[in-house]
Amino acid sequence: MNGSEVLRVVDAIHRDKNIDKEIVFEGIEQAILSAARKHYGEGFELKASIDRKHGDVTVTSDGAPLSAEVIGDILGRVAAQTAKQVMIQKIREAERDTLFQEYEELKGQLVSGTIARFEGGAAIVALGKLEAVLPRSEQIPGESLRTNDRTRAVVLEVRKAGSRVRVVLSRTHPEFVLRLFESEIPEISERVIEIRSLSREAGYRSKVAVSCLDNKIDPVGACVGVRGARIKNIVDELAGERIDIVRWNDSLQVLVPNAMQPAEVEDVILCPMLGRVIVLVRDDQLSLAIGKRGQNVRLASRLVGWDIEVMTQSELDQQLEKSVAAFAAIPGITDELSESLVSQGFFTFYDLSVIEPDDLVEMSGLTQDECTAIVDFADQEAEKQELEAEQNRGKNPGGGGGRNSRTSTPPPEADTRPKPAATDVEPPATEPSAVESGPDETAAPEANGNS
Repeated sequence: MNGSEVLRVVDAIHRDKNIDKEIVFEGIEQAILSAARKHYGEGFELKASIDRKHGDVTVTSDGAPLSAEVIGDILGRVAAQTAKQVMIQKIREAERDTLFQEYEELKGQLVSGTIARFEGGAAIVALGKLEAVLPRSEQIPGESLRTNDRTRAVVLEVRKAGSRVRVVLSRTHPEFVLRLFESEIPEISERVIEIRSLSREAGYRSKVAVSCLDNKIDPVGACVGVRGARIKNIVDELAGERIDIVRWNDSLQVLVPNAMQPAEVEDVILCPMLGRVIVLVRDDQLSLAIGKRGQNVRLASRLVGWDIEVMTQSELDQQLEKSVAAFAAIPGITDELSESLVSQGFFTFYDLSVIEPDDLVEMSGLTQDECTAIVDFADQEAEKQELEAEQNRGKNPGGGGGRNSRTSTPPPEADTRPKPAATDVEPPATEPSAVESGPDETAAPEANGNS
């Protein structure tokens, strides 16, 4: 094998396999070295190198160069098969690294392929250069996938597995909905409209908050499309999953009612120290605001990034009286401080147990020791109430619900699947609006999302 032949081999492998030429040169050098060792044994110090410009091969034994005839004999007769195996291994490793790098850059991006087969519930998706895995846990609940179907998903995980690259896909991740919006709605892909936050429970419902710096464009209407044409394509891809599209706003006083749609909100009370929002609704809107098994309030909470508690005005009044009376029993606490705490959203001993004594000092004017004693007392009472609640649940399995069903924190049996967090956002200044896709002539019924 002369220099020109070596260069032709390197160039061919580089073009066909998309492998860097330097990696191919190194592979050939290792192959030559492996063949030479098999011919001479391990008792010699052997080195092999290839001139990158001319392709000339040089092999030295204990520092002395071997003749071209000897090199040819080594490669041609003695260990050609060994050299071939080393080369194949090196090329496979390079192919794996190239594929890994390619799909590593596609993490979180939308890909499409054909379902080749199923293995234990997981779908094997042919993406062209490799086969990816769509586990059962990453398939949308209720959807029916079949062999030879075309499907789309986002790349969730990429890792090396021996000489292969393992790519895991997902159709349940919130990023999947985001990428579908980008692919179906040109204004989003062009960054004219921006998705500011997204929360999802795959197979059931998603909430998407959008904004637009151009006041002439209605971001919600653009996402829905004429008679719901745009959103319908996304809903069909999500196997009928309901989608609420709401307008993003900097102000929580505006954003929270938008996020709680289709329920009508009477008032929003912010409790910044607890990161909680109390949403007041009429009696006839209570079940709609909470949603089936707490789904609407839970998704709204993820969308805005605050815990949300839904109450009626009468329930709030009762809670205020109950909390003031309970806090008044704490040694060292005054009526004024009790009322001040309740006005800040501290309703239970558990709420009070998580407050920092320094913050309580600032609110109350009491000493550090007095505030520490108040927090410690609240902590003990919270533990006692939690123990009693556990005992009651043991005596009455399946009972309860109560106040927890009104909050964004779901009961244990209500949401066993992974809870996707809202996408990180940095809100721009927008005009207050509470537009949402609804059952009118511009929105598809599937996008309404009423519980």
